[in-house]
Amino acid sequence: MKIICDSPGQTCNRLWSYVPTLSECIVRKKRVAILFFDETIEEFPHFLHSRYTWFPLFCKRFLHSKNGWNKFKGLTWKLCHDKTWERFWIFTRCTYGWHQRGVTRYIAEAKSELRRVFTPSDEIVERCRQSFLPYRASGTIIVGVHIRRGDYKTWNGGQFYFENEVYVSYMKQMVRLFDKKAVSFYISTNEKLDAVDFDQFDRVVIPNAGVVDDLYALSQCDYIIGPVSTFSRWASFIGERPLCFLYGPSQKLCLEDFSPIKSFFRFENGKEILDW
Repeated sequence: MKIICDSPGQTCNRLWSYVPTLSECIVRKKRVAILFFDETIEEFPHFLHSRYTWFPLFCKRFLHSKNGWNKFKGLTWKLCHDKTWERFWIFTRCTYGWHQRGVTRYIAEAKSELRRVFTPSDEIVERCRQSFLPYRASGTIIVGVHIRRGDYKTWNGGQFYFENEVYVSYMKQMVRLFDKKAVSFYISTNEKLDAVDFDQFDRVVIPNAGVVDDLYALSQCDYIIGPVSTFSRWASFIGERPLCFLYGPSQKLCLEDFSPIKSFFRFENGKEILDW
């Protein structure tokens, strides 16, 4: 059995950190123990209860008790950022999943099972399906727009931090690319959005959407645009949907720029992604 011992960042960083080891376990009919996990774990029931995974520290009663998740996150931080524990993980040959994110050996063979394992709960899938249904029935093209700000204001010198008007300009480009077809947008964001700037577009809305709703909905869009992020990268990979990263405020889009993500550092069309 393999053991993944790290907890790199937020939800999609962690999902990506599982892929290489889980893929190997699927192909070789093995099991991986995942020590530390995100608060969204229960929204991925197929992953939580997969025959290929084991979460030895998952205790629903404790996690749902008063301050349970905060205590678990504190424990996670301590065990993942302590030099003594780091030596222990290395000595016991545990796996740092984030360090393995570029390993692709088993992914293609495991992909169909990965897609099943990482399908969210039936409730989330159904909410998305119901919201998308009228647009699917009418043949409307749905473009997913991932708006990421927050720490992007300083990360990498703010290169991928875009104000609303930049996203609006890209959405207008997408409309022009499909000038003879109806285009609607699903906006996924980690902040409260001032929707007035986007009122000129028809938008798909999932009421009270959470993080996993957003992620799954993005994976069901026909095309995805957004700054370089593990979030949109995951949606493209798991949904097998064409993605185009936005690298600056004046990029010109064309359909040839879009391609599904094949693995963490590579698009299906062969284009490589820098390790930002």
